[in-house]
Amino acid sequence: MAKRPALQPYGKPHNDSGIAAYATGPGWIALEFKHGGCYRYDANAPGARHVAEMTRLARAGDGLNTYLNQHVREHYAERLW
Repeated sequence: MAKRPALQPYGKPHNDSGIAAYATGPGWIALEFKHGGCYRYDANAPGARHVAEMTRLARAGDGLNTYLNQHVREHYAERLW
């Protein structure tokens, strides 16, 4: 991913999630964490099924951090920053 994706805030203000913001595109999702760092997930890591579910949860604004902790963990495609 050559350029920095345009991120949108995740969830409601003052949520207790570790995820601050996200961006999506064809077959990928990028997540920026409150502790710092932004990671891209795609069909290669952790896989298309997980990316689809992560995208759904991101758009819903709820459950994404739990899903990451239970199913994805450190399995990302690339650290963006």
